[in-house]
Amino acid sequence: MGMYNAIIDDEFLNPLGIYKERLSQSALVAEMNRVPDEEAQAVRAWLDHAGMRFHTGTDEATELTDAQLLSQFKMYIAALRIADDFGLDAVGIQYQQGLKDTVPASDLAEGLLNNVQRPPVSSRDGARVLYAGAPLPHFNEVDEGVAVDSLVTNRIWTAMGLDPATTLHDIRWGEEYDGRFVWVFEISGSVPASHNGGYDKSYSTRQPPMFFPLGGGTLSGVSKPGEVVWSRVFLMDGRLHVDLGRATAIELPEEETLRRLKATNEQWPIMHAVLHGVSRDQFMARHRANHLNVAYAPDAATADKALRAKAALFAELGVEVHLCGDVAL
Repeated sequence: MGMYNAIIDDEFLNPLGIYKERLSQSALVAEMNRVPDEEAQAVRAWLDHAGMRFHTGTDEATELTDAQLLSQFKMYIAALRIADDFGLDAVGIQYQQGLKDTVPASDLAEGLLNNVQRPPVSSRDGARVLYAGAPLPHFNEVDEGVAVDSLVTNRIWTAMGLDPATTLHDIRWGEEYDGRFVWVFEISGSVPASHNGGYDKSYSTRQPPMFFPLGGGTLSGVSKPGEVVWSRVFLMDGRLHVDLGRATAIELPEEETLRRLKATNEQWPIMHAVLHGVSRDQFMARHRANHLNVAYAPDAATADKALRAKAALFAELGVEVHLCGDVAL
């Protein structure tokens, strides 16, 4: 998408054992057109049974419709089948610019891909369930820094028996609340349901027409309270670096959550994040993109241990590691 610090050239990726397959957006649309309606409807039925709420209407221009959702579920199925074709360990969908004028939003498909529990999708011949019992890490907007980060996180969290779901969040803004600076981390509707506390705590509304003229739904909710590891892989001075830190996702009163949503993009999922030992100004002076990646751990001690393991793996791969703020060594 042309985002700063979101493209990593092969000479930096390949020494890590990571390789790219570059596919045209048209390949995704073509694969979507091969998915029968019945398979897409089965995804919807699975999500309905899981308790996810879809706020639908009939006006294609302004409301979320069943037809838009059907297209999004075909995208979800198509992405898994293309990933299986190429043996991919992570996938990014470049929605803006191009696909926005062709199909509804990619965000709902992206959020489903990032979750361990998700609607099952079979191979074309029906012989296998694709990526069974695991997420297919998705890096929004083809941000390759997040691709590297999500892949490493997936390996570490899975090895530790933790939920490996990740969310790429936009760093939007923040304010003091009750004596702490609380960030608004928000992304365009592609959070894995486990980060919201489950499908029954997640919902889907129509994407804003300004960004998404053909509509499509979100995978939205409020991130559950808990311990978080945040990170960002980036290029600096001719080599790969990673910033790693700890945060806590907190719960705010509903009225404050709604105020923050309405001041940003109220359709999108939100995390109320408190960074450990990193001030607003320090973070803004340091961070190399508008994205950062987050993963949960069940408690503070486990989050600290996972961060240390992740730092060690990055260091072994030859990535320059920076521990940011208060990190337990």
